[in-house]
Amino acid sequence: MEKKAELYRGKAKSVYTTDDPTRLVLLFRNDTSAFDGEKVEQLDRKGMVNNKFNHFIMTKLEEAGVPTQMDRLLSDNEALVKKLDMVPVECVVRNVAAGSICRRLGVQEGLDLTPPTFEFFLKNDALHDPMINEYHIRSFGWATDEQVARMKELTFKVNDVLKKLFDDAGLILVDYKLEFGVFNGEVLLGDEFSPDGCRLWDKATRQKLDKDRFRQGLGGVVEAYEEVAHRLGVKLD
Repeated sequence: MEKKAELYRGKAKSVYTTDDPTRLVLLFRNDTSAFDGEKVEQLDRKGMVNNKFNHFIMTKLEEAGVPTQMDRLLSDNEALVKKLDMVPVECVVRNVAAGSICRRLGVQEGLDLTPPTFEFFLKNDALHDPMINEYHIRSFGWATDEQVARMKELTFKVNDVLKKLFDDAGLILVDYKLEFGVFNGEVLLGDEFSPDGCRLWDKATRQKLDKDRFRQGLGGVVEAYEEVAHRLGVKLD
């Protein structure tokens, strides 16, 4: 598989075309950003950790019956994936109140949410990823009703699988965002699942082990990611 031109450069990943029009290469960079790119730093080893972490999680989800775009690892910081027609919508599940829901609704961080909440956001940095609902998705043609139903179904399936996986590792899966795309008419989980796109707390101490360490200037960002990977059994070296 030959990597060709850079197709897209995001805040922390680059996407490259290949000699197979149905496949792409994801390059996980060491770039780390927050607040829609206002805060940016380079963190050594981060690209490698997130690439291998993402591959581990996607493999676990595939084994549990969640279809993903993942094919295989290519190197420490590259993965081969299926080329999806991405839906410009983020699906967010919250098991514990943290982040924007606390600011929006005035609830206390750490409140257990029963049942978990589900939210849609438009993937648009310029608009700061505004919250949307199913009527917006339908009216603007971002996805069909069937695709929306499937995205919700898969998002909650992911919650069932990963809550247990992280709980067994002494971690709380606080919340996470997922992105989906269409491949040969089927909705697949795309993008990535890493501590960049979820919140993970130590179950005993509630220490933050995710990107909030970067957002809040707590330090030890990559070390926290590596700690989570170690607990899960992800092979980094």
